[in-house]
Amino acid sequence: MRQIVLDTETTGLETSQGHRIIEIGCVEVVDRSLTGNHYHVYINPEREVDAGAFEVHGISNEFLADKPKFKQVAQDFLDFINGAELVIHNAAFDVGFIDYEFSMLGAPFGKVSDYCSVVDTLMMARKKHPGQKNNLDALCKRYGIDNSHRDLHGALLDSEILADVYLAMTGGQTSLSLHSEDGGAEEEASEVRRINMQRPSLRVIRASEAELAEHARQLDAVEKAAGFSLWRKKPEEGVN
Repeated sequence: MRQIVLDTETTGLETSQGHRIIEIGCVEVVDRSLTGNHYHVYINPEREVDAGAFEVHGISNEFLADKPKFKQVAQDFLDFINGAELVIHNAAFDVGFIDYEFSMLGAPFGKVSDYCSVVDTLMMARKKHPGQKNNLDALCKRYGIDNSHRDLHGALLDSEILADVYLAMTGGQTSLSLHSEDGGAEEEASEVRRINMQRPSLRVIRASEAELAEHARQLDAVEKAAGFSLWRKKPEEGVN
């Protein structure tokens, strides 16, 4: 299965207020492995970045001034995601902005759902960890993902981190710890330790004749003390 882990940064929170996408970051996952293939672009939104949004991602109007407009990158972006399953944290937000950008271009772009299925990791995390913090930073802490280099939000960096979180979330239980970082009771994952399939076969050590005889004597003593006979294998049946 080909999956694309995707994140966007925007000028603000609402498309209804004319806010636009300013950054798209995507990383490719095939058969649960990061391939190293990615898509990343900054976009001139043709409007100002809200002060609140700038505090989150640090992308300025001056930086975006010479970047391509969405219509110039739309086809390359669509070619990259077409046919994949998109993995997005709070998918309604990102998909809503992408659909808004596509709608301004008209045919033949349509909507994201025309090309891709979508997995929302926020909804997945809420089901898996009800009542807990489920933003990306909290999930990194819960699953032992290093995000110390994430001072500001960035679409490509966040998609790379989300890919690690998603693989950890969907990889099965990796710890029996019941203590969360905020005092609640929940499963807390740690590093998965996998068996090396190339390891040498374990050596089987069979009991000696003397050991078998001593085993039989011990059983006789137990039967005598208990006053009844124990079922046991005959010597020719072997010992497990």
